[in-house]
Amino acid sequence: MSAEKLAVLVALVVFAGGAGGLILQRNLPEHFTTGGPRDMIGAVSGLLTLLLALVLGLLIWTAYGVYSTQNVAVQTLAAKLLQLDLALTDYGSEADGGRAQLRQDLAKTLDQIWNADQEDAEFAAKNFSAAINNLRHKEGYLQTLTPSTDEQRQTLASATQTVEAIGQARLQMSFALLSPVSYPLLFMVVGWAVILFCAYGLMSKTSPMSFIALLFGAIAVASGVYLILDLSSPYSGIFRASPAPLEQVLAFMSQGQGTVGGRR
Repeated sequence: MSAEKLAVLVALVVFAGGAGGLILQRNLPEHFTTGGPRDMIGAVSGLLTLLLALVLGLLIWTAYGVYSTQNVAVQTLAAKLLQLDLALTDYGSEADGGRAQLRQDLAKTLDQIWNADQEDAEFAAKNFSAAINNLRHKEGYLQTLTPSTDEQRQTLASATQTVEAIGQARLQMSFALLSPVSYPLLFMVVGWAVILFCAYGLMSKTSPMSFIALLFGAIAVASGVYLILDLSSPYSGIFRASPAPLEQVLAFMSQGQGTVGGRR
């Protein structure tokens, strides 16, 4: 289920909880919702409010950490790819084939992550496999080079270290495609919200304004859930890691080399 659909479902469930509380308040005998029972309902709703605020805020912060980490990973990958391209340039004309392949691999990586259908159940597995293949391909190519001077040997050693860093960044990006959201915890938080809104309904009176307030509250909870889901999938949705660093590097590497990979 997409983040948008799940957020809408959460809003409906939370609103239904509040509406159920209002209906119970209207139909229960008055002594069930006044005096001592009302004080207890207020105390429990205060506890649930604290729990909901703490855990929901923590989940949003954790999801934002995933998003910001992937932005850093994209920037790191872009910098290392440019460093590798410069190293192959310094190596000499013998490495021109490697530079061409590097551009093609980068264009393919952009398509595989930002342009592919992320609803595909095999999307994450395919990208992990692609990351491993890219790493092995680069390592295999460097092993075919036979440096004849000390400068070429130093350049090749630097390129080898850079390839390792590229592989690490690329794998980190592919791991992020496996959603880090703990759905049992998320559903528990939604359950707290439903109970909390039901308690609010028990302490309120049935009126159009009560239902409007419940609606806005349900939308607020749903927006928090949407933030968690969207930020935890940093290569899709509204909040997505920008491919701009990689596109800029690809444009620089492709200067004078023709268009590579069919990017827009």
